Amino acid sequence: MENYIAPEYIKWVTDWAVSFVPRFILALLVLWLGMKLANRVFRIIRKAIQRSNIDREVEEFLGSMLNIVLKIAVIVIAASIVGVKFSALFGVLAAAGFAIGLALQGFLGNFASGLTIVFFKPYKVGDWVEISETFGRVQSIEIFSTTLITPGEKTLIIPNGQVTDNIITNFSTRGKIRLELQVTMPYEESFPKIKEIILNALENCPDILHDPAPIVGIETYDSHNIILAVRPYIHPDNYWNATFDVYSKIKEAFYKSNIKVAYSEGIELGDIGD
Repeated sequence: MENYIAPEYIKWVTDWAVSFVPRFILALLVLWLGMKLANRVFRIIRKAIQRSNIDREVEEFLGSMLNIVLKIAVIVIAASIVGVKFSALFGVLAAAGFAIGLALQGFLGNFASGLTIVFFKPYKVGDWVEISETFGRVQSIEIFSTTLITPGEKTLIIPNGQVTDNIITNFSTRGKIRLELQVTMPYEESFPKIKEIILNALENCPDILHDPAPIVGIETYDSHNIILAVRPYIHPDNYWNATFDVYSKIKEAFYKSNIKVAYSEGIELGDIGD
């Protein structure tokens, strides 16, 4: 009996290998060539979309969607060559629809939020925005996420669902943002005098906008100093340059005016170096 089963088993394995291995190799070939072809088709169609002069954010969204659809199509074709029965697979997925829906809730939510961003346009590529207390310029808007570049050149990828679930502050719609800086002054100094010195220093900062005018006021009282709020307006592109320039010009003005400050080590007043 064992001698009878062994040849039958060997024959079954041989028949299966003869039938499956060529299809498997063909599927790998189709997958490899298909991905290369999909990438080429994607580049051609994306160039056509770019020439159509549609909004850049719509271009990014359609491009990322097209890229995913093409690659899924290649994978489906390769899997069908191997012999994957998609009708049975879809039946299983339908039977487990509730569980899959829960698993894909965030995935689908990000997709729906991406559609909302593209068509309602709370911001567009190139805008300076604040999302989830994160400030940066919008680099791209894709199907599932938005990419920001911070003034410090950090790349932040934010899921679109998180974007639409939070407050979005778009600074580019007004063309300006307000810096929120702090400067200290000693209690013995005159606030009107210090305020005039700071405002004059801001006049020498080329990135500071004059309309609306900068604001300087007392924010709070510290143990050693009075904390002043310095609020000039700038163009969003000049965020870091303006911040550094304002602090530099104020320090220079304090030095020239012989303004003293309280050091953190104690309450003794000390000179400011050049």
